[in-house]
Amino acid sequence: AKDYELRQYESAKWVSTVIRGESQKEAMRQGFWKLFHYIQGKNEKEMKIDMTVPVTCLVKSGCTDFKISFFVPFEHQDSPPQPTESDVFIEERKAAALFVRSFGGFASPEKYAEEADTLARTLRNRGQPFHEDFFYTAGYDSPFKLFNRHNEVWYFKK
Repeated sequence: AKDYELRQYESAKWVSTVIRGESQKEAMRQGFWKLFHYIQGKNEKEMKIDMTVPVTCLVKSGCTDFKISFFVPFEHQDSPPQPTESDVFIEERKAAALFVRSFGGFASPEKYAEEADTLARTLRNRGQPFHEDFFYTAGYDSPFKLFNRHNEVWYFKK
């Protein structure tokens, strides 16, 4: 479809942290730095790991817990170094089909929510079953990139 795509993702490991009781913007800031410290060597192997994209944020309706995640680079998928901070963890996301809506510009929590609403409405109108109680935001660019920015919202297909 022109306004969204359906992607199939293989199972993969992500390094994640959950930030509780903050605004989404503040959770993203805190979560990003916790994960950034992990890839800078705050792990059991004191290993530097390349930054990857996207950076995702799990948003659940009516919930103020946000799970921020970095994709573990392919060369570390088999055995990612374990985090040394107790609130940073490695998770394996199962293979899944995702409905994805892409958009440009600097994405705020409000913009992500608006794009997720648009995607949800489109999927409902087209009779596509999806998990409506949560979505992921996905950011692909450094804050220093000014033009041709790429952001996404993801809903899991039922």
